[in-house]
Amino acid sequence: MAAGGGGGNSSRRKTLSGTKRKGKKSHNLNHRNPENLIAIISQVNNTARSFLSRNDLTLLPSQSLILESLISSTSLSLSIILSLFPKHSLPLTLSPPPLPECWFRRFLSGTSDSQWFHAFRMSKASFYSLLDLLSPSLNSSIPQIAPDCALAAAIFRLAHGATYGAVARRFGVTPTEACRVFFTVCKAVNENLGYLFELRTDSERVVVGFGFSSLPNCFGVLGLAKFGIGHELLGKNGFLMVQALVDSEGRFLDVSAGWPSTMKPETILHQSKLYVGVEDSKELLQGPCYKISDGCLIPQYILGDSCFPLLPWLLTPYNRVNEEDSFSSAERAFNCAHSNAMGLVGDAFARLRARWQLLSGTRKWKQECVEYLPFVIVTGCLLHNFLIKCNEPTPDKDASCVEKQVDIVAFDGMGDESALSIRDALALHLSRVSQRK
Repeated sequence: MAAGGGGGNSSRRKTLSGTKRKGKKSHNLNHRNPENLIAIISQVNNTARSFLSRNDLTLLPSQSLILESLISSTSLSLSIILSLFPKHSLPLTLSPPPLPECWFRRFLSGTSDSQWFHAFRMSKASFYSLLDLLSPSLNSSIPQIAPDCALAAAIFRLAHGATYGAVARRFGVTPTEACRVFFTVCKAVNENLGYLFELRTDSERVVVGFGFSSLPNCFGVLGLAKFGIGHELLGKNGFLMVQALVDSEGRFLDVSAGWPSTMKPETILHQSKLYVGVEDSKELLQGPCYKISDGCLIPQYILGDSCFPLLPWLLTPYNRVNEEDSFSSAERAFNCAHSNAMGLVGDAFARLRARWQLLSGTRKWKQECVEYLPFVIVTGCLLHNFLIKCNEPTPDKDASCVEKQVDIVAFDGMGDESALSIRDALALHLSRVSQRK
């Protein structure tokens, strides 16, 4: 029995030993012959390439762009690996995944309105309304490219932050042409849709809109937003700032873009066309005063963030240098109404970023592209207003679209005497209104 048992254990030891040796041998073969692994990865990459080619119309643009990027980066990684093995002869395609001829023309042949919205952040009807407005400019500037293709290519880049290469493959143009088309469309939008900044053309609608929020004679809300840049020209965490005036519906009334983060907000304000229009040319905020219940007259005004100076036409919130000092009920009512109104600026920029991913809060612009950023921001704001006018739904916001407050200290200068009186009168009015509710 003992001998028999010993023989069995010896047999099992030999079997286990053999298994271990085979496993080790197999591992060494894989280590010495990477062709098998490379072939598998290449096959998977080609399968993904084929899948993308067959389903480019049914995939969401965000999905196809991500898959296309992964395929290209995998091909590039494989090419680097293969360069370490000169004798390796596996075929490998390094170019981006080819798409069937002109994705956009096939897209036009039969797609639902939901697909239009996913692709261009607007309905088919709104796209063609926009095309009617811009076609004359596009025909004269880039006659060799059909206006609908040019507009669609530019909107696609703006909507998804797509590279010029990705745009070129979908719209049957070269990357150089895609770049030219994008800025040509931006120029056409700026030239033809500038009237949608309704600061000078529809003041009555703006004032009435804020009246529904118990803010009599309010002409808009002024705030700042920041856009990241990917170099240290303005410091390690530098960015460009945009000063924007918005109405009660989230439309942009005035946009002044491209200010460096090293500049103080009051300096930006003084150099903006908004300030010139109010203080110098006297074109703006010249409407009639509003008489509140106690007989005080409230001139037309704008609500501004605390980083701006207090002016007769620019009312900022009450601040306390000493935190132990308490606000009066009227001051609290004003600050509450002011804070709610300031949220309109953040919401407007969040909606802008949600629709146009090229302006996403997570994106940082390269140094060589920074000079064009203000131009693109204004284009996005005008299209934002155009689509509100068309009653287009707003895309769902995600974490990258939530507007982060510009971290700028409050203005520490003296307030204008008449501005203090106007703000106090309005604060008392808002306190009385809140008590009646």
